[in-house]
Amino acid sequence: MDKKKKIVRLFTSESVSEGHPDKVADKISDAILDACIERDPDARVACETAVGPDVVFNLGEITCRGCDRIDFESIARAAVKSVGYDRPEEHFSHDTFKYVSAVHGQSADIARGVDRKSRETQGAGDQGMMFGYATRETPAFMPATAVYSHAILRHLAKLRKSRKIKWLRPDAKAQVTVGYDAEGRPAEITHVVISHQTEAAVPIGTVRKELEAVARALLAETGLLAPGTRFFVNPTGRFVTGGPAGDSGLTGRKIIVDTYGGVAAHGGGAFSGKDPSKVDRSASYYARYVAKNIVAAGLAERCQLQVAYAIGVDRPVSIAVDTFGTGAADDAKIAEFLMDGSLFDFRPGVFVEELGLRKPKGWRYCDTVNYGHFGREGFPWESTGKAARLRKMLGPGRAGR
Repeated sequence: MDKKKKIVRLFTSESVSEGHPDKVADKISDAILDACIERDPDARVACETAVGPDVVFNLGEITCRGCDRIDFESIARAAVKSVGYDRPEEHFSHDTFKYVSAVHGQSADIARGVDRKSRETQGAGDQGMMFGYATRETPAFMPATAVYSHAILRHLAKLRKSRKIKWLRPDAKAQVTVGYDAEGRPAEITHVVISHQTEAAVPIGTVRKELEAVARALLAETGLLAPGTRFFVNPTGRFVTGGPAGDSGLTGRKIIVDTYGGVAAHGGGAFSGKDPSKVDRSASYYARYVAKNIVAAGLAERCQLQVAYAIGVDRPVSIAVDTFGTGAADDAKIAEFLMDGSLFDFRPGVFVEELGLRKPKGWRYCDTVNYGHFGREGFPWESTGKAARLRKMLGPGRAGR
């Protein structure tokens, strides 16, 4: 029997549920974006949402053909209903909240940087830097801590919606800590934290017993649970008041949950409510796509990619690659290759078309909101379709050589 690998580093990532107030805001913003994109693929949308006890605010910039025929309030109410907030007595329900809108058209000063005659010359919708990341740590090419945190809440949401656990309510958080060995591989799950909104009448002992059992069964499949793994379920002893009634929520406030769980860098820009001309979102998706193909090609065990833009300029001002010492090719060589655009074209108008971000097929922006924008199949930026060509162009070599 192999000896237990020594843990040299601990790392923790968090997930939040569909009913978390920030995620309610994200859901409304992306539901409105979907409605705008459906009417006008070239719609300019920067829709922000704020939620609180019995109230939803929409504000931001929206310009699209047919926008006057879109009922933002009905979209917001449908989004809240889909999450599961349906009890007025809880002070946030889809049919009773007050709705306020202060949406206006996109600034002409911003639009001039994006309005171009051809996609090839379309400028970036803002300045900034965006990051993409991939790792062989899991089959999803994502950090284990992020994958497991999301998995817990995704499973609990299914149990709530199917009424298999009838006393669960929509708001929740999960957190998983993984111990890594000297080679950087996951060796053990050391701590699991679950805070889940429940109905008031349920004894805390029942909550803790049932939710720990669910999480244990789910995480047992990883092979990383240990006799000493500690579980903390609703540590304060009560979580009844939740969602926007318990705390305010804002679009884009869960950027680390949305990406790599804190493992990789983040440029600071949020995703939800933004059309693909906003490189905060679209370039982050493309950077993930490129980083994942680099790792899938065997050129690195881990890869972080940074791309930076100037507003109105159609090409990135810089591309940086970090393979954390695992690369089969030199990081600078990979960055130089990416900058020349022979396989991956970082011009905003081009990669938006490549990924089909103006006319989503088989997915909607609403689908990205919960359990991370990365590491889930069905999104075009998760494809590894260029890995074989990339290997031929930058290989041969085994990652980590």
